[in-house]
Order: sequence, then C-alpha cells, then structure tokens
Amino acid sequence: MWDFSWLERRWPGAGYEDWDEALGALKTRGYDAVRIDAYPHLIHAGADRTWELLPHWWFQDWGAPSRCRVRIQPELNKFIAACGRHNICVGLSTWFRQDVDDTRLKIQGPADLAAMWKTTLDSIEPGLRKHLLYVDLCNEWPIEPWAPFYPKKTPRTSPEGVRWMRESIDQIRAAYPSLDYTFSFSSEYNTWKQQDFSMLDFLELHLWMTTFSDFYKKVGYAWERFDQKGYDNVALNAERIYRENPKHWQDRLKFGIDTLAEWSAASNKPLMTTECWSLVDYKDGPMLPWDYLKELCDLGVRHAAAKQRWIAIATSNFCGPQFQGMWRDVEWHRRLTRVIHEAKLPVNW
Repeated sequence: MWDFSWLERRWPGAGYEDWDEALGALKTRGYDAVRIDAYPHLIHAGADRTWELLPHWWFQDWGAPSRCRVRIQPELNKFIAACGRHNICVGLSTWFRQDVDDTRLKIQGPADLAAMWKTTLDSIEPGLRKHLLYVDLCNEWPIEPWAPFYPKKTPRTSPEGVRWMRESIDQIRAAYPSLDYTFSFSSEYNTWKQQDFSMLDFLELHLWMTTFSDFYKKVGYAWERFDQKGYDNVALNAERIYRENPKHWQDRLKFGIDTLAEWSAASNKPLMTTECWSLVDYKDGPMLPWDYLKELCDLGVRHAAAKQRWIAIATSNFCGPQFQGMWRDVEWHRRLTRVIHEAKLPVNW
C-alpha cells in the first residue's frame, strides 16, 4: 500500500522522491504490485491543476503531515510507466483526500462516483492501462474519514449502501469492462452474512490483530489524528501488553483470518488484503520497536497463505520506504514474499 504517499511524500528524504529507486527497492524485496490513490475527484475536477491538500493527520507517516501541493496528471501516468519498467502492477484506489475547497463533497451519488473514475481511467494513456490490476472505488467503504460524502449512519448492508456499490460499478464497468472492480472494506465484518456484495469482482478486506480484539483499548490508543497522546500510549504500552500474552493476540489475528476465509468461501469470491496483520497505525520513533509487529505480520502472511483463498497478500500496511524500521530488513520481506508466491490460489480463481 503506497496510498497517497507515492505523490505527496516527495520532499528530500520522504521516500518517494525518486520513483525508480523506490520501485526498484520494492522489487528487490519480492513484491509484484502497489495500491495507490488515483485522486479521481481531483482528476475529474482538473487533472493538470495544482491542488493544495490539507493534512489528514499530523502523527502518521502516510502522505504529508502538513499542507502540500500536488498535480495528479501527468504524474499518475509517469508513475504507472515507472511501475511498468519494474514489472510491477498497479491497483487504483482512493482515500478522497481533502483539498482546500473540499472538492470531494461534490459527490452526490453513485453516478458521480462512476463519472470520476471514468474520467480517471480516460486520463491514463492507453498503452499504460495494461499495468492496471484493478480499481477499488473507495478505500474502506463507507467509513466517514474516506467517504465523507456518503449518507451518515447508513450501513453497507442497507439498500442505499448496496445501491451505491452496484450502480457505480455497473456504470464504470460499462465503460471499461476488462478491469476488475471492488470496494475495499475494514468494517461491518460481523454482519457479512447479511451483506450483498455480488457486484464486486473480489473481496478486498483489511484486517489487523486489533480488528477482533480490545488491544487498542488496553493500550489507550483512540485514533488520535492531531494529538500526541495516542502515540505516547502506544510507545508506553503496546509492546508490553503484547508480550504479556502473545498467544492471545496471535489467536485473535488467526480468528480474523479464518473469518475472512469463511466469507470468501461462502461468497465464492477470492480475497485480496492490502492493509493488514499487526497494528493499524505505527511509525518509526523512540520506544516504537518493529520486532513484535514483524512477528504478527509473519504469522498473518503464513496463516492467510495456507487458507488458499487469497489472490493477493500484503505483508503489512507499512511496506514503504518511509517506514525504515521495517523497510531496511530486506531478508524479512524476501522471506515473506516467497511464502506469498508459493501459496496456492483459490480453486475457483
């Protein structure tokens, strides 16, 4: 997952200032694909404009921690071309980043969502489209941080939730029928048996040890985006709480993976997971060691790979050059990407 970092983190030392260097390092570690933000709402409103974006947070290392200016095209085409040179596929997604005019709030319904994605795909040079792996119409649909235009308190299981997914995918599929389409999810997992996701080509499900546990509650982390206390509590408590009973937290992760595999088998849809396994939020810093996260991620990759339901598996959501504590362990990445490459695909894929 290179999210919006691929475009926003281009200042010296931010990790993505030289795309060929970053992609070469990714390939060295054994990876085959990246999932990035294509900023469809901004392409639709002016692909070659310079947009000023507001920070989504101060205390995470995805994207820019302060205001930044970006242009989406031709940069998107240049990045996809660089991926092609390194034999890396590109999954398109979006976090609907907030610009100073909040352009994303112009989305009023599924037709708008589809139109933005059509404009985005139209803007990609025809010769580069062969490098596209899929389109995820919205990251972690439909939680408010990434879909603030969606009707509040409207669950995905509702007729309205189903309408948004079905109509938007039907419309963009009519324009580009050869691509695979999905909405990635990270919520409403307890009601998957009641959900209609028949319009999706595959399930893109995000899962961490914290998804089916009270780990963050015990740590004292509450998703603080503009307050240091959340990371203070992670630094003070997270590793200690994990080490006090690692089997419990590992079992919660395995339970989550088993749940996703059951969901996939029951729906006869294959799985991708691009954000996963250990903690949701983490970064390099004092009192923030990576060993226990890598331990959980190793377990997650191996347990998921053995299920034979996944067609794509990430090793974590920290697999980028800005997360040096994990990035620099090249052999760790190679070891896990070998596990992924050797895993059996779903029989129905």
